[in-house]
Formats: sequence, C-alpha cells, structure tokens
Amino acid sequence: MAGGLAEAYLEQCPAFHWIVDRIPAVVALYGDPTPFLGIPVEKLLGRPIAEALDPGRARIWMERIARVFAGETLLLSENTGSQRWQVTLFPIRREGETSYAGGHAMETSAWSTAEQELRRTVLGAMRAQQFERSQISRFLHDVVGQNLTAMGLQLDLMRMDLENSPELCTRIVEIQKVLEMMMEDTREYTYSLNPSDVERAGLRSALDRMVGRMRERFRGAVRLNVDPSLKIEKKYARALYHIAEEAVENAVQHSGCSQIEIAVKSTRAGVFLEVRDNGSGFDSSDILGGRRGLGLLSMEHYAAEAGLELSIISNRGGGTLVRASSNGNT
Repeated sequence: MAGGLAEAYLEQCPAFHWIVDRIPAVVALYGDPTPFLGIPVEKLLGRPIAEALDPGRARIWMERIARVFAGETLLLSENTGSQRWQVTLFPIRREGETSYAGGHAMETSAWSTAEQELRRTVLGAMRAQQFERSQISRFLHDVVGQNLTAMGLQLDLMRMDLENSPELCTRIVEIQKVLEMMMEDTREYTYSLNPSDVERAGLRSALDRMVGRMRERFRGAVRLNVDPSLKIEKKYARALYHIAEEAVENAVQHSGCSQIEIAVKSTRAGVFLEVRDNGSGFDSSDILGGRRGLGLLSMEHYAAEAGLELSIISNRGGGTLVRASSNGNT
C-alpha cells in the first residue's frame, strides 16, 4: 500500500522528479520532464545525460551532478521560456555512501510576482540611499571642502605676515600639511559617496581612480583598456562605471582570481563594457552557491536605469564575464 501510494504521489505531483546514477544516466523519472527539459520521458529515461541533452546543457548538468556526488545539495532557479523553475539536487545515500543523485523541479512562475515586488522594494531603498549619499557628498564638497580651502588661504596670508618669525612660519606650514591631508581625505570620501568624476572628467578617469583604489587591497593584476578618445553619453557612462565597480568588487571578494580585465569599447552599434576575471566562476542558476546578492541586483538596477543590456557568463572553474551593452546585442 505504502509503495503504491508513493508511486501515485510521485506520478501525479506537479513537480518533476528524477534519479541519476554515477554514469550519470537517468535511472528513474516521475512526472513529465518536457516542460522543464524539452525532452519526453522515452528520450531521457535510461540514457546518459551526455547523450540525452545538447552538449552545452549536458556539460552544465554533469557538473552539477558531480557536485551532488561530492556531497553538495544544490538549490537552483532556472527559466525556460516564460516559465520559472525551482530546482533541488541532493545526494541519495545508501549504507552511508552516495549512490545516486536525486532531483526535483517545480514551476514557480506564480511566485515571481512576489519576488518582483521584493526586488522593487530593495531597488527603491537603493535609490533612496543613493540620494542620501549624493546629498552628503554635496555637503562635503560645497561646505566642508570649501571651508578647508579658505582656511588654507588664511594660513598662507598669516605665514606671509609672519615672515620674520621662522618658528611660527614652520608651525603654520605643519598645520597646512595636516590641512592638505584632511582636504585630500575629504575629496576621496566625497568621490566614494558620489563618483561625479564620471560626469566631470569622463568614464576613463573615473575607472582609473577606481582601479587605483582597488590595487591598494587586491594583490592580483588589474588591467584597464579604455579608448581615451571615446565619448559616451552621461547616462551610459554613469551606469557603466557602477556596473564595473560592482563586477570588480564581486571578483575581488568572491572569485579568488589573480587577474581582472576591464574594457570599454565602441562599435557602430553602440558602446559596451566587459569585466572579466580568471577566478573560480559559479553556476549563475545556483541560489546557494552563486553571487545572487546585492551586487548583481545593483548591476541589474544600473543597467535597467540606463537602458543597457546586461549579461553575466560564468562557469565553475572558468572565470566570469560581465558584459553591459547599449546596443542590445550581448
């Protein structure tokens, strides 16, 4: 009774279930795999993954199954056309040893509305934070920075008035040096809050400064390739800068890479940015092991705001490529 009930449950459950051996080949199927994999039962059951799926997709799934046999449980999110699927892969152990990899996929398109609402809430909070940072940056530049400059000029005048008092002049010079350090720190902090150099001096200058800051804490090589004669619309330049910054930060924090390459180029169709690292890479569908945090959300936000197409291409062990394009052909 229990066995028959379990079979009925698996066959009639809205989710699609499968079991894979070490070959890896599909040894058991419950439900219809066609909506998710685009392959009917008879073309999947009993066949090795490498033969049943197209080469690109087979490689991805074989990598995932290898991770399961290594002891991982994976939670994935995948899109097939207009449908969204939540996928779980897990080890099936017998006598203490992983003998099979189990998995199930369930369509969760209806849940995406709630997710989109959450994303809009987060993006709204990010916009509010961006506005506050801009206000603080403006205050530091217009009030604090200008007052520090005025103090420096007053000290210059005082030093000229006291030329006959070398000891006092020396102390004034020392105070001016401290003041100059404060002014430089204020400028750097102002820039980090609101990198307006993108608008004032251009994208290349802003990226130069960002790379300079990154080299202070990243031991690997960072290469920047931007055509100095390149002219980019402000809305694109600002978005490309923020996307590059997030992509580099992700690479430094998560990838374990030794090399990062940033390139901004222009074609007849438009402008594009590429940030490439040689790190560990990740499965972009992997919710638990991927980098689907605020960094990715920020990149999506800036790309959407400027009308850029964003793509992230990564494979485990094969590095990551982030690409943003104004021409829609990523």
